[in-house]
Amino acid sequence: MKKIIETSKAPAPIGPYSQAVLTGQTLYVSGQIAVNPENGHVVMSDIKEETKQVMENLGAILQAADMNFSNLVKCTIFLADMNDFAEMNEVYSSYFKSDFPARETVQVSCLPKNMKVEISGIAFKG
Repeated sequence: MKKIIETSKAPAPIGPYSQAVLTGQTLYVSGQIAVNPENGHVVMSDIKEETKQVMENLGAILQAADMNFSNLVKCTIFLADMNDFAEMNEVYSSYFKSDFPARETVQVSCLPKNMKVEISGIAFKG
C-alpha cells in the first residue's frame, strides 16, 4: 500500500507528481529545488543558499513522514555545474552527523526553473 506525503512546508509540485510517496517503511522523495514554500519565490543567490533551501525542503518532507535526515539511505544530486560540487557538498554534509546516505552526483544540462541544484532521496524507517 502506498501513502502520498504532502506538506505545506515544502514547495508544491509543479507537475503531475507527489512530494513523496511512502510504501511500507520506505519513503521516496521527489527531487527538490530551491523554492521557498512560504512565498513561492525561487532562491537563486548562490549555490550554498540554493542547497540550503533544497535541504530544508527535503527535511520538511521527511518530517511530514515522521522521519529525519538520519532516515535517508540514498540521495541523488543533480548539479547544473560540477564546479559547484565543493560548495554544495559543504552545505549538504552539514545536515548529517554520521552514517551518510549512499549517493551520486551528476551534472545535467538544465534543471527546472534554471536552478543550480536538485536533490531527491529515499528514506527508510525501521
